Amino acid sequence: MSRKVYLDNNATTPLHPEVLNEIMPFLKGDFGNPSSIHQFGRKVRVKIDEAREKVAYAVGADPSEIVFTAGGSESDNFAIKSYVWANRINGGGHIITSSIEHHAVLDTCRYLEKNGYRVTYLPVDEYGMVNPSDVKNAIQGDTILISIHHSNNEVGTIEPVEEISKIARSKGIALHTDAVQSLGKVPLNVNELGADLMSISAHKLYGPKGIGALYIRKAVKKMHPLIHGGHQEKGRRGGTENVAGIIGFGKACEIALDTLKDESARLIGLRDRLENLIMENIPYVKLNGHPAKRLPATLNMSFNFIEGEAVTMNLDLSGVAVSTGSACTSGTLEPSHVLIAMSIPREIIRGSVRFSFGRENTMEDVDYLMEILPLIVKRVRQMSPSWKGAS
Repeated sequence: MSRKVYLDNNATTPLHPEVLNEIMPFLKGDFGNPSSIHQFGRKVRVKIDEAREKVAYAVGADPSEIVFTAGGSESDNFAIKSYVWANRINGGGHIITSSIEHHAVLDTCRYLEKNGYRVTYLPVDEYGMVNPSDVKNAIQGDTILISIHHSNNEVGTIEPVEEISKIARSKGIALHTDAVQSLGKVPLNVNELGADLMSISAHKLYGPKGIGALYIRKAVKKMHPLIHGGHQEKGRRGGTENVAGIIGFGKACEIALDTLKDESARLIGLRDRLENLIMENIPYVKLNGHPAKRLPATLNMSFNFIEGEAVTMNLDLSGVAVSTGSACTSGTLEPSHVLIAMSIPREIIRGSVRFSFGRENTMEDVDYLMEILPLIVKRVRQMSPSWKGAS
């Protein structure tokens, strides 16, 4: 039987055993509704408050600034829609974002464009980096929100959010950043970044699926609730809390913070070893993303003259899980909007594969991958008309 290697941790991560142990009691006996005033509810409320403190501490926030949601996509929708609805100018206003954001941001902005708002989609350079000068030049008299993600989920490039926040603050404009891929992988501090709104999620750092949070700076006074129907989360997000999810999120943040420095260094070692081995052993390959300013565990490579899907499927048959980009768009025939925005030729985009490492990966996984990857690439290229034309 072939070795099983999971290298798609940007899509989701396995639940940490300590997180599972933490949430099990709240799937069994401790079932109380945290809004209830009796002892069953009070016991659960205490644990939610503790989890909120852990999540807040992980990003340098005050617990009162954390609102729990159903995940990163809801947090993005919540941040953008709720803020611009509450702060609209003359029935709408202007929003600035980048062309390589997650679809939870891009599709939200496109929705708002159909409902009285104008949006500027900023270009990026060849590394997927937003130029702060472009942000400054895009600001208009009715700009009400800037939304630039902290790191890109496909290529791992880390954006100059701190510099962008200074521009936004000088103009009195709120800044939202999607940090879903960054939490637990690189240090995050909302005050150092200058973010007014920040989206995060649990399942990217070995927490449960279906739970996320939105950081809302105290200075942000006006936010329309996205979900009505309850007084939960201080009236900012109605609905009975996902108790087990929230408690698991808090534990996952606690573990990630405790291990961040050492784990980050270990993951960089795995990533760089794989990158170097691919470069040394497979011809006609290209690194996508910034070579230095990127997430520790993300490696996006293009294999020229072949389809990335073919590589992905052949690796899957050998027990290795990778992806060709975002899990939210997998299965589509459209090329990556991120790589297109980076001005990478479409024939190179077609051969892109994303390897994303996690806590369970080892050097032995890299070695196993490199036993089979060159053979797979060679075999697939031999069947490719474009490869025959090049050779």
